[in-house]
Amino acid sequence: MLDAAPSDEALLEVNNIEVIYDHVILVLKGVSLAVPKGGITALLGGNGAGKTTTLKAISNLLRSERGEVTKGTIRYRGESIQEMDAATMVKKGVIQVMEGRHCFEHLTVEENLMTGAYTRRDGRAEIEKDLDLVYTYFPRLKERRKSQAGYTSGGEQQMTAIGRALMSRPETILLDEPSMGLAPQLVEEIFTIVKNLNEQEGVSFLLAEQNTNVALRFAHYGYILESGRIVMDGPAADLRENPDVKEFYLGVSDEGRKSFRDVRSYRRRKRWLS
Repeated sequence: MLDAAPSDEALLEVNNIEVIYDHVILVLKGVSLAVPKGGITALLGGNGAGKTTTLKAISNLLRSERGEVTKGTIRYRGESIQEMDAATMVKKGVIQVMEGRHCFEHLTVEENLMTGAYTRRDGRAEIEKDLDLVYTYFPRLKERRKSQAGYTSGGEQQMTAIGRALMSRPETILLDEPSMGLAPQLVEEIFTIVKNLNEQEGVSFLLAEQNTNVALRFAHYGYILESGRIVMDGPAADLRENPDVKEFYLGVSDEGRKSFRDVRSYRRRKRWLS
C-alpha cells in the first residue's frame, strides 16, 4: 500500500466513450473511468482489451491511426479536451509514454531526455534543474547519458521514455505497458520509481498494464477492461482480494494456483459478464 492517498478531486474524467477505427471497427464500448489528483490508477486487461486505445483517446493520438471518439466525453480539470491536439495536451500537463518505449535510437540518452522539454519556454536553468531531477530518480541514466539510446537495455530505454515525459513537467502521465519485455527485477524497479514520482513529485498516473499482480500492488484504484468494456473496478486492495480477479487474472483460486490454460478455460463462466 502507498503512504500517500490521492485527492477526491478528479483530474481526468472519461465518460461512456466509444471509439471506432476506419469508421467501422468498434473498439471501445462505453468506457468510463476517473483519475484523481495525486493517484495511481491502473487500467488492466489482456492484450487487445482496449487499454492502449483508451490512453490514445485521452491523449488525442487516435487520429493518426484513423480512429475517433464517436460517443461520450473526455474532460481534464473540467474542460473538454476531445478537440485538442497532442501538443496542446502536453502543454496542459498530460503526456503519454507509449508502449514499446519509442526512444530516438540514434540520439544519446541525454538528447532523448531533452526532447521532452521541447515545448517549454521557462529557460535553460529550469530545464537543467529538471534534468538533474530525472537523474536523481534514474541514476542509471546519468551513467549512460552519453550512450546512444539504441544501444541501451530495454529497462534503460523504458527509464529514458519516462524521464523524457518528466522533462515536460507533466501533471498526469499516461503510461502504457511499462513492464512489457522486462525482467521481473526491472519491472519492480520501474514501478517503485513510479510510486516515488507519485508520492514525492505529485505526478498522477493512468497506468495501462497486463501484469495485474504488480499493477495492483502499486496502484490506488483499478479498472479491468475486457473486449472494450469496463467489467470491474474498485480500490486496488479490494481487487487484489476479489475471488474473480484472483482466479482469472492472478491465476489463483480457492483450490490454489491455476495454469494459464486452466484460467483461459474458466473465462467462459465469469460471474460479472453473465
